[in-house]
Amino acid sequence: MADAAVRTAQPSDAPEIARIQLNTWRTAYAELLPEQALAGMDPGEAERAWAGAIEHPETTVHLATEGEFVVGFCVAGPAPETEAALADGNLPEDAMHTGLIGTLLVEPRWGRRGHGGRLLAIAAEGLRERGARRGISWIPEADTASLSFFERAGWAPDGTVRTLDAAGTPLREIRLSGGLELELVHP
Repeated sequence: MADAAVRTAQPSDAPEIARIQLNTWRTAYAELLPEQALAGMDPGEAERAWAGAIEHPETTVHLATEGEFVVGFCVAGPAPETEAALADGNLPEDAMHTGLIGTLLVEPRWGRRGHGGRLLAIAAEGLRERGARRGISWIPEADTASLSFFERAGWAPDGTVRTLDAAGTPLREIRLSGGLELELVHP
């Protein structure tokens, strides 16, 4: 394997992040998202959204690289109250110290090479440096690969669920919660 690393995204990385997101959703999420939702994804709109996320002062977008290739990304920042709220709508005591892993994707052809673990570990470190003590992430309930990945990192469902509208089809997500003291383990 070529040199693998994680770096902070720059605005010029937005097109590559959008490409990875769209390709990954169209391959890995083809069974989770309806065909019309996948077909309706606009690359230009995705680029603009990622440019905004990269420049947002509260979030950090991390890129996984292997050699000269960008192979995955992760966006992390403070969890908004609406994301951190308990199922009953109340805020937990640690809401102000909760970080959100908003998205963590590795292009399927680069999977199983440690990129996801590196992204999560670096994102967790950044959240800790900003005062977070706990992390959360929303994962489609049917995305067993992502659920297994987070569970291997010590995160678990916390009992909170939500249903999103994916082009007229309900997409049920579960919230995972876990510690931010993560370390990479090399086999």
